[in-house]
Formats: sequence, structure tokens, C-alpha cells
Amino acid sequence: MAAYDFKAIRLFVAGPLAAGAVLPCDRDQANYLLNVMRLDDGGRIAVFDGVHGEWAARLQRNGKKGLSLVVETRLRPQPEACDLWLLFAPLKHARLDYMVQKAVEMGVSRLVPVITRHTQAARVNLDRMKANAVEAAEQCGILTVAACDETQSLAAALAALPADRLLVFCDEGAATANPVAALQEAGTADGGLAVLIGPEGGFSDEERSLIARRPRTLALSLGPRILRADTAAVAALAVVQASLGDWH
Repeated sequence: MAAYDFKAIRLFVAGPLAAGAVLPCDRDQANYLLNVMRLDDGGRIAVFDGVHGEWAARLQRNGKKGLSLVVETRLRPQPEACDLWLLFAPLKHARLDYMVQKAVEMGVSRLVPVITRHTQAARVNLDRMKANAVEAAEQCGILTVAACDETQSLAAALAALPADRLLVFCDEGAATANPVAALQEAGTADGGLAVLIGPEGGFSDEERSLIARRPRTLALSLGPRILRADTAAVAALAVVQASLGDWH
């Protein structure tokens, strides 16, 4: 990883980014930079668009309220994104916010909310989920912002998975004693990875059968304790990244 300035103010922008580009700030961005971060004309920040890496940019005032960003030099090239998806049953607001933020920090490239029989929340606020994904990327120096899918049924989400993608099904009833060993025995993840986290009430028997019928699926236990769904997501992503992802 290239040198990272932990003190830098970082902002996700629409782009495209290139030396000399002038990007107008929207009202929320201008308010954040001018009133929250107390920057002024000529202040410098880091910007990224999820495609062209990270760039240094200078604030340029346009009248009393207008603000633009003048892109100057590239600080870091765009890294290859980790091909890791998270399929999860929606949770209520605060815990869903936490799950999304931590998933982005852990390297998830796509967030897929799925409706199951025991799902607690019937829908996900897509704009809120995207905002949490962006905020996590801004705060943690991540240059790729996770894609956020619309809520869909479990059956539809499973059908949409590419056949060669390894699906890690987090199942408290799985017989696997050592999740790390099980993942390593699963082979390579050349087709990408997906982690499936269920609702607090678990999966129904019909849903378990549906998941089990999918080829290239690994049922995995996360240890002897029952974890809350948001905790299970973080634990599963850590194990997967350490065994087959970009941690190993």
C-alpha cells in the first residue's frame, strides 16, 4: 500500500479525476469543507472517485457560497478492488449502518441486502446505505466504494451469483469445527467470494435447502457462540479475508 496520510481530509467526488480538472462542490460538500472542517480558499484536501485513484485538490471559492475543487496531482494510483460480496438480511437502522461501514472497511466490493423468512426489516434505505459506504471509504483511506444493490429475495440473489463464485454460507448449525481450515480446503477463490449472513432468527429449513443446492457453496460455523448478525458479518469477513482474500 502506498504511503497514506492519516491526517488528510478525504472526499469522495463524482469525477472523473485528472490534473487540472475543476469539480463544483454540491451544497453538502461545501458545508462540510467550509463550515465543519473550517477550510477556506486555497485549502487542500484529498479526493477520490473510485476509479482514478486519489488526488490532491485545492479549494477555490466562487462568490460567497460557491465552492469548487481544483485537482492538482495524483497521490495514489487506483488499486485492484477485492472481489468480495456480502449478502445479508437487512437489520434495523443503527446496526445496519454499523454492518455496512465495517464491511467496507473489511474490503467488501458489493453489498446485497436479501429478504429471508425471518428478516427483521422489510426494506433498506439505499441512499443511506450508499452514504455509509462512502463515509467508511473516506475515513479509512479506501479508494474503492462498494456497490450497493437494491433489496431482493434470497432466491433471486442466489440465482444472480456467478456459478464460479464461492459462496460462504455462515450457518450456526454447520459441522465445521475449524472455519479457517475449511476455507483453505475449499481451494482458490479465482471466481470471487461471497459471504451470506442470515437474520437474527436464522434461516428456515426451506432456505437452508435452497442454499445447499447451489454448487460451490461452503457452510461454515463461526465458533461455539451464537453471534448477532452484525457481529457475525465482521467475524466472517475477517476469517474469509485471512484465508482466501487479500489478507493472506
